[in-house]
Amino acid sequence: MLLPSKKDLKAALEVFAVFQWALSVFVIATTVILVNLYLVVFTSYWPVTVLILTWLAFDWKTPERGGRRFTCVRQWCLWRHYCNYFPLKLLKTQDISPSHNYILVCHPHGVLSHSWFGHFSTETSGFSKIFPGITPYMLTLGAFFWVPFLREYVMSTGTCSVSQSSMDFLLTHKGTGNMLVVVVGGLAECRYSLPGSYTLVLKNRSGFVRMALRHGVALIPVYAFGETDLYDQHIFTPGGLVNRFQKWFQRMVHIYPCAFYGRGFIKNSWGLLPYAHPVTTIVGEPLPVPKIENPSQETVAKYHALYIDALRKLFDQHKTKFGISETQELVIV
Repeated sequence: MLLPSKKDLKAALEVFAVFQWALSVFVIATTVILVNLYLVVFTSYWPVTVLILTWLAFDWKTPERGGRRFTCVRQWCLWRHYCNYFPLKLLKTQDISPSHNYILVCHPHGVLSHSWFGHFSTETSGFSKIFPGITPYMLTLGAFFWVPFLREYVMSTGTCSVSQSSMDFLLTHKGTGNMLVVVVGGLAECRYSLPGSYTLVLKNRSGFVRMALRHGVALIPVYAFGETDLYDQHIFTPGGLVNRFQKWFQRMVHIYPCAFYGRGFIKNSWGLLPYAHPVTTIVGEPLPVPKIENPSQETVAKYHALYIDALRKLFDQHKTKFGISETQELVIV
């Protein structure tokens, strides 16, 4: 029998690591819902479901109170294969002092935010060595914490809710050295996540600036070069039935249902795995902001503009290193 080579085994582990991460949310959520429906409808073990829901109610606020991270989960060797698949690389432009708190603002969102998960929800890209003394809190939609067991898995990586109360708690009750990681473009930015696109949903996203002003914490711009190259998209005819549905759906729930695709389990095949394309994330310099408990709209607009300038500067300083034309500019919508 022919045994697989070390190279083939390594490639298989990397594909599995990416596949299980992308699928785990769906599998865990579906399994939990179906199993509990079965227990309630078809068996006499409905008290198990009652106990689970009781615990969920009792523990409801935990994602907004710092979560429940487990270092051992963040250090799983599985994540090393995940980061090596692309590969992912994290670079800083300057040291960051652990005597302050920060809001790290990430761009672009991408289709599934692969680089942001790899860098800030795991330790395999070397975050703790690159930023010693800093504790990252990846912030995401509260919906991920509505399902039992899934919420435990998500929180174990150090992920918390992106709600205002969650950010307030992390910036006031956890001391210093905390880094709140937010991907401000959100799912609305998925429509622009295709190769060669440098469009960001940021013009009307100023909540993170207001939060920074309220607590007097610096904003750090971050750009992941290559994140939008991980998937292709099928672009439907503008004004057509499907395109009108996409725009309607986005207006209703602020999520753009894009028809994305990538590679399959074997090379040169079609599927939903991301392309194995290098992604390099550049962490810019902190932008200090004053502490203003109730900032006016004019003040928020002023620092929002300063932040966009800092982001553009970061992009322009590094874009040519990644094959982007000198004349290419960020498009802010």
